[in-house]
Amino acid sequence: MTVSFRDASVSADGTTILHPVSLELTEQRISIIGANGSGKSTLIRLINGLTTATSGSVEVDGIPVGRRGRRVRGSVGFLFSDPDNQIIMPSVAEDVAFSLRGTGLNRAQINEQVATALARVGLTGREEQSPHLLSGGEKQMLALASITALSPQVIVADEPSCLLDLVNRNRLRRTLDSLPQQVITVTHDLELAADADRTICVARGRIVDDGPPGTVISAYTRRMNEATAS
Repeated sequence: MTVSFRDASVSADGTTILHPVSLELTEQRISIIGANGSGKSTLIRLINGLTTATSGSVEVDGIPVGRRGRRVRGSVGFLFSDPDNQIIMPSVAEDVAFSLRGTGLNRAQINEQVATALARVGLTGREEQSPHLLSGGEKQMLALASITALSPQVIVADEPSCLLDLVNRNRLRRTLDSLPQQVITVTHDLELAADADRTICVARGRIVDDGPPGTVISAYTRRMNEATAS
């Protein structure tokens, strides 16, 4: 799977949020780091059309997001930082099943997909429980189950661990690492970022570093420490 940015930029109200970016994302695990307001979330929201490029283009496996957004969203799952934004049904099983509406699967096939997705994230046995009674970490697992039930080719995660405690952050890390899909994660959690094959650092709407996680994270940490000291 390849996600391609071709001079993609985003501007609003005369302000450039993301300067022209050209990238080829092919690695299985990619992390994106940067300070608040750096443009990193804008960058990944271009992948499934949650944000539209003002100029340039973005393609997912050769499919242009701008012209074929609906088809692309069938291949790209998006995990938000707050799982409550993605949970809408009254029970755990129904919430995952809801994501499968319109897929053409029959009831038995949907039930099988739901069971598989819940087992993958450790929520077997919680099928009839209200999502609102789950812990924050369990809610994030449920949101992830709803995404993986659709078998997307790419999962894009925007600060997926920011509301989680240490135990659930580690659980999320293990789960994301076990998935067969390409996973692209924006995060402030540098331990999560270090799990990637490639790390990209964004600052002031530009790509300022791109390479092995250890190298990029060390340089980012050094810059942040220097900025804090000055």
